[in-house]
Amino acid sequence: MEQINRKTFLKMTSMSGAALMLPADLNHLKQNLWAQSQPQMAIATGKSDKTEPEKLVTEALKSMGGMKRFVGRGDVVVIKPNMAWDRTPEYAANTNPEVVASLIKMCFDCGASKVKLFDHTVNDTRRSYRQSGIQTVAENLGATMVHMDQRKFKEMKINGNTLKKWPVYTELFEADRIINVPIAKHHSKSRLTMSIKNWMGVIGGRRSKLHWNLDENLVDLARFIKPTLTVLDAVRILTNNGPQGGSLAYVKRLNTIAVGTDQVAVDSFGCTLFGMTGNDLKYVRLAGAEKLGEVNFNKLNIKKVSVS
Repeated sequence: MEQINRKTFLKMTSMSGAALMLPADLNHLKQNLWAQSQPQMAIATGKSDKTEPEKLVTEALKSMGGMKRFVGRGDVVVIKPNMAWDRTPEYAANTNPEVVASLIKMCFDCGASKVKLFDHTVNDTRRSYRQSGIQTVAENLGATMVHMDQRKFKEMKINGNTLKKWPVYTELFEADRIINVPIAKHHSKSRLTMSIKNWMGVIGGRRSKLHWNLDENLVDLARFIKPTLTVLDAVRILTNNGPQGGSLAYVKRLNTIAVGTDQVAVDSFGCTLFGMTGNDLKYVRLAGAEKLGEVNFNKLNIKKVSVS
């Protein structure tokens, strides 16, 4: 048998190591290229009022490459719905519980180790969680409903243009993935509330103080908090008397879900549901000027699907 000297051996093992590494590198490259080729936003619209919200969420996420693009095995995921109000789902004051349930299922199907949900409610937390319908679906699916502990609000350096520091809930940043799930609705102070405004539910302190420069403060929060994914619930929208509503006369059923990786673009699309553009909503316009996202969402790679 031919003898192999040390130099030859090292050369051979070096080449073997390179060969072993190459497929992994190529696989990583393929994954990156695949992710880049996926839509940045998907909009799913039901063909009728009978279209189930779960189908809308499923088809929208499928168009985005699936939840596996965003959530991996072992991840701790925070899903942040709007459930600030003591209102049942038909009043469109809180995020639709069926939309939230779909996302919880998808996260667990992707191997998430834990899914947490919380909101710094305006009305009584226990009643708001229960009345929204979200607590029931979350508990049935094995997700954790967090009653926010005041001791877990930590003052953080926001370093914004107007908001320099503010108490933020620490469990948000302890998660591996953050999915923001607002409902699209009218708001008496900010005109509309969607994904960027939904971050008010993860902060503490005297939140009413932020209304003095509300739009600028919202932009600072959007710069500070970067969600993995934004899912805009427009199954029902609240067209007036927001943010808590109270009359079915103000509720309009649109059977629409928008999913995106750009929270500014998602909010800009949401404006169109109310006959507005992103530039009509000050905090969206400011966020675009700060290069936090694309106000002209039509510039993005968008997938639109119609769901039976």
